Amino acid sequence: DHGVDPSGEKSPQSTSHSTVTNMIMLSWRLFLVLSLLSSRTCFSLLSSSSLERTRNRSTTSSTACSMSSSSSSSSSTVTTEIIGGGRIGSLLAQSDPSTCRILGRNDSIDPNSVGPIIVATRNDALEGIVQACPPHRRQDLVFLQNGYLENFLEKHQLQGNTQALLYFAVTKLGAPPIDGITTVNPEGLTTVTDPQTTKWSQAVADRLHSLGLKCVIAKDKADYDARMYEKLFWISTMMLVGTARDCATVGEADEQQTALVQQVVQELQAAVEQTDPNVQFAPGTLERLRAYTTVVADFPCGVKEFEWRNQFFYQLQDDDSTGAELCPLHNRLLRECQAAGKLGFELE
Repeated sequence: DHGVDPSGEKSPQSTSHSTVTNMIMLSWRLFLVLSLLSSRTCFSLLSSSSLERTRNRSTTSSTACSMSSSSSSSSSTVTTEIIGGGRIGSLLAQSDPSTCRILGRNDSIDPNSVGPIIVATRNDALEGIVQACPPHRRQDLVFLQNGYLENFLEKHQLQGNTQALLYFAVTKLGAPPIDGITTVNPEGLTTVTDPQTTKWSQAVADRLHSLGLKCVIAKDKADYDARMYEKLFWISTMMLVGTARDCATVGEADEQQTALVQQVVQELQAAVEQTDPNVQFAPGTLERLRAYTTVVADFPCGVKEFEWRNQFFYQLQDDDSTGAELCPLHNRLLRECQAAGKLGFELE
């Protein structure tokens, strides 16, 4: 009995059963639809939440990366470039090799680097170095050369650059330095320009101190200039007197030609005081220079780099109508050396 009449007509019982069945099926379908809708809504909400979290993480990551990039670009590492890998350049690089780059003749100065460019070469290389230096980095050049550099620096508008007077000796490549500490100047004689007015003076002083070397920081330009002139007195006098009197070393010149050394130093000092009244020498110039001679007594004599050293005094003249030489003894010794064939250049 399946509730169907043989005539094909549905019985009341059959109709009632069918109605119940339809209602059940309709309810089941409605349940499925609602379940599906609820599932989709829930998935959509979850997806939106996940997407929002992903976006937040992306934004945070992007912001952090931007901050990191900004921080990196604003905090550049200071790198010291040293031009010249000789005795002095190699020594200076030893203090912190990780932040140093030694440049040879064919190497280029990094236009994007930040830090001092220490020029540890002979004076005759200076012109080419300045010309090859990117213009925006020329203020980073640090000059260590002996002699009178003022005219050269003025020519290139580099008067405000850092300079240093080195009173120590390195006998050969890799040898430890002999510091110019004397009985008269136990604080040392090596000097850098005033850090208040020159860019890399403190960095140079710190590098020298890290090597165990003494270094005095000049109080101002006048103080530095006085010290610069004194070193110019020493190298111009000792080389000239030693050469003129056939002394092999500065020690011999000081011991054997004491009076002549004193006369020349005093003459040069008087000439500078007359032509540069802004410079004030502390008492005891001769004593300081002779004490230094004892420290480097084995240094050989020879008149070299004339245009950077003795030429300054050779050309000094009185500004009156006579135009008299201000350094006649010094100039006479030069002419004697030329007549004896002891100079590698011609006096004008």
